[in-house]
Amino acid sequence: MSTASKAKRDKAGSAVAAAAPAATVPPTVQVYDDGTNTFFWRAHTVTALVLIVSGLVYVALWDTPLDTMYNMRRGAVACVVIFVLIGVINMPDGPFVRPHPVVWRVALCVMILYILSLIFALFQTVDDTRQFLALYDPELGKPLPERTYCEDCRIYAPDHPKGPFYNLLEKFDIFVLCHFFGWYVKALIIRDPWVLNILSVSFELAEYTLDCQLPNFGECWWDHWVLDFILCNGLGIYLGVKTCEYLSMKKYIWTGVWNTPTIKGKIKRVVSQFTPYSWTSYQWGYTESFKKFLFMCFIIVCWIVQDLNTFYLKAIYWIPPNHSLNLYREVIYAFTGACTMKEMYSFLMSSDPYHRIGRYPWLIFAVLSCEILLEIKHGWYILSIPIHTEWAVFWLVSTLLFGVWVVWRFTVPLQDMPIIGRYVRKIEHKVKAM
Repeated sequence: MSTASKAKRDKAGSAVAAAAPAATVPPTVQVYDDGTNTFFWRAHTVTALVLIVSGLVYVALWDTPLDTMYNMRRGAVACVVIFVLIGVINMPDGPFVRPHPVVWRVALCVMILYILSLIFALFQTVDDTRQFLALYDPELGKPLPERTYCEDCRIYAPDHPKGPFYNLLEKFDIFVLCHFFGWYVKALIIRDPWVLNILSVSFELAEYTLDCQLPNFGECWWDHWVLDFILCNGLGIYLGVKTCEYLSMKKYIWTGVWNTPTIKGKIKRVVSQFTPYSWTSYQWGYTESFKKFLFMCFIIVCWIVQDLNTFYLKAIYWIPPNHSLNLYREVIYAFTGACTMKEMYSFLMSSDPYHRIGRYPWLIFAVLSCEILLEIKHGWYILSIPIHTEWAVFWLVSTLLFGVWVVWRFTVPLQDMPIIGRYVRKIEHKVKAM
């Protein structure tokens, strides 16, 4: 046999042998990894240090523009980039490994920068904070016109100059797609349809309650319950839950790109790098114990506060709805929120009394606290507007009924309660006698 033929045969045999473990994975194994450690999964701390120092040497010795404002902006960007790079090298890994642990370290670093900016804003006046935002974008720092979305709630308006269905068609803009995608991502993060629907209904009711403080919460009934609750929220939740079901049943078999024998297989492996490494279905068990129930109530409140903060911060600091700052905030909350829910689930299900809550939940709660403090300090003129009496009564009655249900569910059985228990026992006796 010639040397070329032998080399070709050995090369083919090596490829088959490398791919063999994936084909012989036992059917009971949910996750399999051949342990391939490629260039992108190795530490490059020295390389990163050399690149950072080289960039700083260039700026220090050769590049010094004379524009003061340009230098300040560029210096601030450099500080942010260096901080993130240092965090990427030295921060511990998050709870996820796909598409790469670096992604979750970057999310943690950016959230730290965000809370530092919030703390800085706490020491400023509202006008100074608006002017600082104008340094980022000269279009900011200008008052925004107040807009409500319930001037004309007719679905069919034959006398409208822009068409009889303009009131309806006007609502179908880019924010509808963002709304749907946001709830789809929430479903992937929370992984519980009941909690997701509670969040959806609660936020719509919160918009009804707070439209006296923020006019853009004012929407037509069909905008609230058809376009938002059913189409955007409902469809996003449904597809998100179905995606979770698919991911929970999927087998995760990971082999290295170079261990995959075909070009099609290599491309598929590269694309699958952006899918989960494994999947955990969250079984929160919030009706099993009062601790888990209280824990879930706290999570729901935090989610609603985070969503409401988006609108209050926009109104206080004059940030247009379509500005990039809003998108950046939502993206970083999505990444850190996914890590937060993972760590909180591990904390709730752990039997170890010394199990820590995790760095991501700690940071998220600190950020939400700073946002609330900023809204109180800089936006009290908005928060001090009283809500309508009928909504105050609604929330008071709902809270009382909710409290009664909690007491019944987690403390005293209903049939043992005075007065109520007597009627319950009579009903049960009649049902048994039938």
